[in-house]
Amino acid sequence: MTAWYQAGLVARIGPIAVAAVALAAACSSTEPTGPILDKEPPAALVATPPRPTVAQGNGALRELIENTPKSFVANERLNVELLKRFYARHGYAPVWTTRQGQANSLIDAVSRAGEHGLSPELFHASLLQSPKVPMLERELLLSDAFLSYADALARGRMPVERRRDDQALTPDAVDAAAVLDTAIRSADPAAVIEALAPTTPTYRLLRQALKEARAGSPAGAKVATPRMREIAVNLERERWLPRRLPADRVWVNAADERLVLYRDDRPVFSTRVIVGQDDLRNQSPEFEVPIDAVWFNPPWNIPDDIAKQELLPKARLDPNYLARRNIVVLPDGSLQQRAGASSGLGQLIFDMKNRFDVYLHDTPGKHLFNLSGRRISHGCIRVENPRQLAALLMRQPIDSINEAIATGDTSRQALPKPVPVFVVYETAFADADGKLQYRPDPYRRDAAIWKYLDPKERAVAER
Repeated sequence: MTAWYQAGLVARIGPIAVAAVALAAACSSTEPTGPILDKEPPAALVATPPRPTVAQGNGALRELIENTPKSFVANERLNVELLKRFYARHGYAPVWTTRQGQANSLIDAVSRAGEHGLSPELFHASLLQSPKVPMLERELLLSDAFLSYADALARGRMPVERRRDDQALTPDAVDAAAVLDTAIRSADPAAVIEALAPTTPTYRLLRQALKEARAGSPAGAKVATPRMREIAVNLERERWLPRRLPADRVWVNAADERLVLYRDDRPVFSTRVIVGQDDLRNQSPEFEVPIDAVWFNPPWNIPDDIAKQELLPKARLDPNYLARRNIVVLPDGSLQQRAGASSGLGQLIFDMKNRFDVYLHDTPGKHLFNLSGRRISHGCIRVENPRQLAALLMRQPIDSINEAIATGDTSRQALPKPVPVFVVYETAFADADGKLQYRPDPYRRDAAIWKYLDPKERAVAER
């Protein structure tokens, strides 16, 4: 390889240049040269130096991937962990020099990533179309684009490890390297990758809405409108969910301030809820756990932060404050509000153990459900019609629920079968009638997600 070309390669990709030289030559030793998309490669890429063996080229690729933990190619960051897993399956041999048809199919899929609210530029789209990209760089860019696109459809573009602690929804694990191998062997590689995306009614409606929004945008417009950003962000949220939602489930959308019970994948009950406040400390988290049982006439073990910040200061000013509210101090110094109609938990609570200590429960403050904005709790979910919900979950007549409450005794009754509850935060979603609804973003979570979807913000988001 000429000195001027090697120097230029070093300038672009730094310490990986030497390995690049060796592998580019090795690739050309056994396969046609030139870019994947071009019928005839540029003349500059046709001439090759003396050719090392394929084994030498494979070793160079292994060294390149494994020894550059923050690898860049043509100023594009690569997902090194995914590349390691993929090339380990191939003995660190070049993959795309003998798979032009598969590569073209997958490049076409990446070019349509915008249909999922994912910019193709997140997956090196422009570089993949460039005839000037040297062979080694193209090999790695192709693999990284396909792996990253598969991973984004499977679990979301925003990495789990970059989400907030209270954004705990995650889909089933997917090995993007194994999926890409399956795609390569398939008659339709693009279809294999596309199958990783959700198929929920909300996802389908959002994709259609995005298509319509783009069709209605001014010709030549390059910046996404606020509506398009909102749609893209909520498409991303759908990718955080299990691909097969349980047919029976409780769905709480904190942004909509509403609960829906699904049975056999159909909504059978809906009620208003009160959710966490707008400030960061008291927002309702996003998570999924099973509801195992219902507690009737439960006492409320008051969380320490509420006790210290709200109740004890008032008790110091008014010695009778706790007694009037039927609150006692337990031997360990914590506070407990005794069971009863005036308890903060109301007369029943749904047992759903989770690390956030967030529960669905009754409340004595029924008038609060008439508020237009019901984000006033410390994170827990107050249910407007908890007795009807309990009857449906217990598969009992509501009279049985009323009788259990009427005894005044604290008791726990297990559900016939645990039912998962999803607490989500969707600012765009399909309602029970299959219509797309939009809600404000009071928790201000959309902007952080958008940074991972906007190519211009990507460098900042990935730091």
